[in-house]
Amino acid sequence: MNNLQKTYQRLQPFIKNIPLQLSEPLSHKYSANIYFKREDLQNTRSFKIRGSLNKIIKEYQKNPKLEVVCASAGNHAQGVAFACHLLNIQGNIFVPNIIPPQKQSRIKYFGQENINLILEGNTFNETLEKSLEFSLTKNYTFIHPYDDYDIIEGQSTIGYEINKELVPDYVICPIGGGGLISGLYQSMPKSSQIIGCEPEGADSMLYALQNNKPLTLPKLDNFVDGASVGKVGQKTFEICRDIFSDLNNIKVISTNHVCHEMINMYQEEGIILEPAAALSICALDKLDLETIKNKNVVCILSGGNNDVLRYPEIMEKNLIYLNRKHYYIIEFTQKPKQLKKFISNVLTTEDDITRFEYIKKTNKSFGNVLIGLETDNHQLIEEKLSQNNFKFQKIKDTDLIYSYLI
Repeated sequence: MNNLQKTYQRLQPFIKNIPLQLSEPLSHKYSANIYFKREDLQNTRSFKIRGSLNKIIKEYQKNPKLEVVCASAGNHAQGVAFACHLLNIQGNIFVPNIIPPQKQSRIKYFGQENINLILEGNTFNETLEKSLEFSLTKNYTFIHPYDDYDIIEGQSTIGYEINKELVPDYVICPIGGGGLISGLYQSMPKSSQIIGCEPEGADSMLYALQNNKPLTLPKLDNFVDGASVGKVGQKTFEICRDIFSDLNNIKVISTNHVCHEMINMYQEEGIILEPAAALSICALDKLDLETIKNKNVVCILSGGNNDVLRYPEIMEKNLIYLNRKHYYIIEFTQKPKQLKKFISNVLTTEDDITRFEYIKKTNKSFGNVLIGLETDNHQLIEEKLSQNNFKFQKIKDTDLIYSYLI
């Protein structure tokens, strides 16, 4: 029995081996055999349970009285909490202040009386620093979310399960800190090409590989919270350096694209994904269609822990991705019937005003209005605005005000 088989045997009683699921809509769309590895159906609705459970069981076998510490954006914490309750050991779980209430309640559910939940830091890296300091002070065992060989070993069991069903031509995997993709690399045959995907604004592995060492991103976008890591680990970086001799095999995905695929997956497949899990679906659009034609492609759906309170924002970003939602600042003359003129002469019956508010009056004659529109033809709208002598400015995603709107 090899090491991978031993690891799988260690975890098998406590994890689910969900068979690969063929996606007929995506297979038809890309003329390939697109399979899902659905870790969103795992016991903690995330692949993270594999690594944390493997690490903690191995530490428990050495010291049944151990006390553990971890830092997490949510999914790793749930895996640690599950292991602590399973083995009846104490866990101190650090999470960022911004973690959704839904994830907090799930951590408490899995850990019950065996965990102490501590909110520290506004980003994952701040939380990580605080948890490491706490662990050193108390001399407790630290359970790193990704930069640990036992964690990577646990994640490698995903590849072990895939290989029992088929040997894929391509495996598409989200990258946060790099633990999942490092585990896949250690368990997939060399004939399977691994494609990594990172969120735009949180592409820390690509940034590290471009600079030949792990570095902290100058600015971090936390929207794809399950994959928003400001600095990847040293161990995972070294493994990913072997994986990605060609950096074009790391695909960077916009948050709007992520939201679009989250909505698509729910509507077409009935699958509820967290943002990080949708990355692998998005990456299909960035592959050469002729290259993957008739090939077996496995997309790792890494988790399904999403806060329902985020869906209005997700819907908004989806409409922007579809080029149907647009924002303008329009100068209105301060005289009667200007709004009527705008509605009658600029909009069609198919256009909707989703936001309308006066920003300020520039003088007694004019006033600026912020308008959000849902339309299938924004170019026609802009032409009509000009024809009707409305001065306007379209708000772009690079404008400072954009971040306050979306």
